[in-house]
Amino acid sequence: MKNQFDYIDQQILLQLRSDARKAYSQIADELKVSNSLIHQRIKKLTDEGIITNAAFVLDEKKLGYKTKSYTGIRLREARFAKEVMKELSKINEIIECNFVSGNYAIFILIFAKDNEHLQKILYDKVHLINGVAGTDTFICFDTCFKRNVPIDSLKND
Repeated sequence: MKNQFDYIDQQILLQLRSDARKAYSQIADELKVSNSLIHQRIKKLTDEGIITNAAFVLDEKKLGYKTKSYTGIRLREARFAKEVMKELSKINEIIECNFVSGNYAIFILIFAKDNEHLQKILYDKVHLINGVAGTDTFICFDTCFKRNVPIDSLKND
């Protein structure tokens, strides 16, 4: 089933993207529609899987995670991919795992307290996973911006 978006859906998504805690009644007032319409539309967007959750964004640095890195993982053989990803999911400091093309089979995002902590994650956890042939790690100095996919140009195609 193809998602059908109209102006109201787009505006609701824009409002929630800027503040996921915004009251439905406030969204309704700003869009000049009924509160029940907002509830219905958000339920529809949730049921369709467009909205999956409303989460707080944590500041990693304020929580003590000073080292952010992206790590490319090479596998001994492609058949190890699913098991490696399953084992990676058990390492709490790995907050994102992507199956990719190119020189690496898997790319992960790691937050560590410092470089020493990162080294322990890599050598005492990641490198010990059966099927991992090697890694290359890229330290992130700063995140210039981060955003969701664009929603202001969605159309009913």
